[in-house]
Amino acid sequence: MIQEIIAYKNIVNDIEDLISKSPFKKNYIIEKIGIPSPTFYRKLKTQTFTPDEVLSIAKILSPEENYRLELKADIAQGKRDLDNGDFITHEQMLSELKSKKLI
Repeated sequence: MIQEIIAYKNIVNDIEDLISKSPFKKNYIIEKIGIPSPTFYRKLKTQTFTPDEVLSIAKILSPEENYRLELKADIAQGKRDLDNGDFITHEQMLSELKSKKLI
């Protein structure tokens, strides 16, 4: 647990450098994380982003990694659904779509 905290602190300490080296402009990041520009720059200077804000920034800065993690989570959820019998067959789906006149 201590290693994870140290790693997190290092990320927070390096976040300004990570942002400046990224292909994304700060205004884009500010817009995507949804905080006011003055608040963003204050938090950047004082290194006081919340963990959720750091996660949002990391998802923007590393979109491929974020996509892989989301895909893995979706696959795991699909496996749980299958194991729990929470699914419908292809024929049932076609029937449902036809009844809603979507196909």
